[in-house]
Amino acid sequence: MILPVVAYGDPVLKKKAKDISQDYPQLDALIANMFETMYGAYGVGLAAPQIGLSIRLFVIDAAPFAEDEDLSEEDKTQLKALKKVFINPQITNEEGDEWAFNEGCLSIPEVREDVFRKPNITIEYYDENFTKITENYSGLAARVIQHEYDHIEGILFTDKLSSLKKRLIKNKLQKISKGDVRSDYRMRFPNAKKGR
Repeated sequence: MILPVVAYGDPVLKKKAKDISQDYPQLDALIANMFETMYGAYGVGLAAPQIGLSIRLFVIDAAPFAEDEDLSEEDKTQLKALKKVFINPQITNEEGDEWAFNEGCLSIPEVREDVFRKPNITIEYYDENFTKITENYSGLAARVIQHEYDHIEGILFTDKLSSLKKRLIKNKLQKISKGDVRSDYRMRFPNAKKGR
């Protein structure tokens, strides 16, 4: 079932999400719905707060990024294999020199900006079977994970921009929160006028 994506301005996007247990109600259905919602919006990642749930869960399928001809074979291989469920994740290490990449977000349509992130991470998480896993990621794969991880920490990519950039996109963000934006997928707007 495709769920509406929560738009910028909804308080759930700014809350630090809570861990869940193995007996979380209908977890398998929730994960399936999150993947379906993500694919329906042509995304490569979706975090639970983006569908209105303040829980530490996100899904990723980075295979579309592997089509980029400028990437190394190692990066392409890592991205193709990055179709995963991350439950109660903790990034335990980030290292390397920060690098910029143009990011967007399903909750903030029509806004893209360069964001600086460290290139190498170590993450601990549980998969959909509640098996504990520790893995290292680098480059674009690490970035996709960091972006979704930020969502469960209550951080949006726009929070990482300079004061000047934030001022330049302020009006766009206000329009998004009011529902005054075009989107090819279902969205839920926190401040939309009734009857929209």
